[in-house]
Amino acid sequence: MTSEPEQQIGVGAPDQFQRLWTPHRMAYIQGENKPSGPGAEDGCPFCTIPEKSDADGLIIARGEHVYAVLNLYPYNGGHTMVVPFRHLADYTELDEDETLELAEFTKHAMTVLRRVSGAHGFNVGMNQGSVAGAGIAAHLHQHVVPRWGGDTNFMPVVGHTRVLPQLLADTRSMLAEAW
Repeated sequence: MTSEPEQQIGVGAPDQFQRLWTPHRMAYIQGENKPSGPGAEDGCPFCTIPEKSDADGLIIARGEHVYAVLNLYPYNGGHTMVVPFRHLADYTELDEDETLELAEFTKHAMTVLRRVSGAHGFNVGMNQGSVAGAGIAAHLHQHVVPRWGGDTNFMPVVGHTRVLPQLLADTRSMLAEAW
């Protein structure tokens, strides 16, 4: 590999910027795996993930009412979601047992992430409805995003790119073993 940019005809003057190509992000940008409607039968990924093996579905752990899964398009390495098995959109629709297990799984996810990755803090929350930023508004899910001092840099701000230091399958294995 050379340190000089490759000269191509017709592309303008070369600059000193390096390019980090992330073609896998195009699936997210184009809405791949997004449900076609609000029903469970409309292609809801949170309804189909539990039908897969834990490794194929990136499932960290399963409970009676909820499961913990890695986000396929993470904000940070270890970005986990706690998802009810039941297809419902709103937090107020959870029954008492689902609410309790969702809270317990969230706490446990934080404990495991702190232990295996040394997370300094967390963003924990839900986006209720598409107007509130929910990518898949029809199926409730709680985000548990580990954070580290200095983990935000120019890449997401300027480059609209997230740099993730570990493959999702490796992260899933590590967290599942520690669960």
